[in-house]
Amino acid sequence: MTTKSMHDVLPDSQSRPAALYRAPGASRARLGTFARGAAMALLFLVIVLPLYWILSAAFKHYVDIYQLRVTFKPTLGNFIEIMREPFRVQDKLVNSLIVSCSTVIITLPIATAAAYSFSRFRLFAHKSLMVAVLATQFLPPVVIVLPFFLMFRDLGLYDTRTALIVVQTAMVMPFAIWMIKGFIDQIPIDIEESALIDGATRLQVLYQMIMPIALPGIVTAGIFCFILSWNDFIIAVILTSEDAVTLPVAMGLFNREEGDLWQLLSATGILIMLPMFLFASFMQRYLIRGTTAGAVR
Repeated sequence: MTTKSMHDVLPDSQSRPAALYRAPGASRARLGTFARGAAMALLFLVIVLPLYWILSAAFKHYVDIYQLRVTFKPTLGNFIEIMREPFRVQDKLVNSLIVSCSTVIITLPIATAAAYSFSRFRLFAHKSLMVAVLATQFLPPVVIVLPFFLMFRDLGLYDTRTALIVVQTAMVMPFAIWMIKGFIDQIPIDIEESALIDGATRLQVLYQMIMPIALPGIVTAGIFCFILSWNDFIIAVILTSEDAVTLPVAMGLFNREEGDLWQLLSATGILIMLPMFLFASFMQRYLIRGTTAGAVR
């Protein structure tokens, strides 16, 4: 009598090694990993390739712009040319710095006081006022800037830094108020009540107690306000023509009938990005602390 082996007794599907079978979950995990890797690679290309092209084009001669060579002889001639007539980009850089810094300096104290009032006081129509402040953020800049254009033209302030500072402060103020209010809401009210009982005024409580605690949030709001003002184009292009032109508007100087001067556009783009990069690097720790403070408290 012959003895049947295990392979003769079991069906073919059960006699095969278990390693030949793949669980459905493992296949889905591999597919998910591949999809995430592909998405990250695509995002990397979308972000890095334009930056690489701008960086390389800024240091290329005009004849090398449309060539696909990776190696080229770099030159600083493009940066020198944009500083000369008729471009004089350095003047536009000064305008952008003055307007953006002034906007932040004016916005932060007013926004902090307003945010403290919204956070601690229940005024008449409190919620309606808060909604009205937030609603201004949904208005297109063109809707707001056109009345300002007519007003500044009649007042003789057209094409001045003052006009840009006023309008950009009005544009970023609601954002700063709401952002700082979120940080003040996280501060316990007990410490204020103790100070008020000891005889401190509301202003002393605000500037000596609340502002030091909410400093990361205030600095974060200032960073975002600076970025919004620095990158503004619509307001600046409507309210300026020559003297108060900022860097984003200056990019249009290189669009000529004979063609776009891409090497000069790229060099100007580097000047626009460089201050933002340095500013963000210097304020990085405040930005990280500010954006995570609400979750930590």
